[in-house]
Amino acid sequence: MHLIDTHQHLWDLRQFPYAWCAGIPALNRDFLPDDYAAAAAGTGITRAVFMECDVDEPHLLAEARHIQALTDGWPLITGIVASGRPEQEGFRAHLEALAQLPKVRGIRRVLHTQPDELSAQSRFIQHMRLLPDFGFTFDLCVLARQLPQAIALVDACPQVSLILDHCGVPDVKGRSFDPWREHLRTLAERPNVACKLSGLVAYAGPGWTVADLRPWFDHVVACFGWDRVVWGGDWPVCTLGAPLARWVEATRELTAGASEDERARLFHRNAERLYRL
Repeated sequence: MHLIDTHQHLWDLRQFPYAWCAGIPALNRDFLPDDYAAAAAGTGITRAVFMECDVDEPHLLAEARHIQALTDGWPLITGIVASGRPEQEGFRAHLEALAQLPKVRGIRRVLHTQPDELSAQSRFIQHMRLLPDFGFTFDLCVLARQLPQAIALVDACPQVSLILDHCGVPDVKGRSFDPWREHLRTLAERPNVACKLSGLVAYAGPGWTVADLRPWFDHVVACFGWDRVVWGGDWPVCTLGAPLARWVEATRELTAGASEDERARLFHRNAERLYRL
């Protein structure tokens, strides 16, 4: 069964600066379309959603325009989640510019590197509420300890479609289930939130097994159900824990007991709906 990768990164350090990469030597190099194609070969990935890469300001719009132009010759990318700063005064104008790019489907503002109170600011919330006017989703990228802030943001934006990235960044390696487990259950009570099954291998550390991932994977599905989960490769960040192909293989093992319809929803149908692919 084919896969839609809802979390694919690409960056060219010669074109745009990504300061955060400097602290992670394994990621502090170019990751280009040919590299992704090689990593995804034989995995069954047929389409991908480009996920903004936390490019340095003021290159947010330029990154999205670059990827839009890239898709003209590389149709594997069928959607773009662009970078945005809801806390900034010019956010509406930024959305209007992004709306001119046909492949843009949503916005992400990485929150796990920011002060916890950022998403509680009145301007941030007011600007988040603009997203449905443009048909845009919001990818919610927070640490496990920030899930209460994420819940508050969701409650303030009930009309916005949000996708929680990386299962809420649990401590897989340390097996710290609580309070992540309960916070995730609470977040899943909000019907406008879906969860992206991604990131687990990076947080598991080297030497993980499928059995190590299963409790986290199963809890996400138990909370959100098969209708509100999507799959993401998180390449190349996933390579900190495993090659992309190994994460795909593990996903197929983790879903071996699911029905064909359930796997289809996780693997591609939900992504098609949420990201309007």
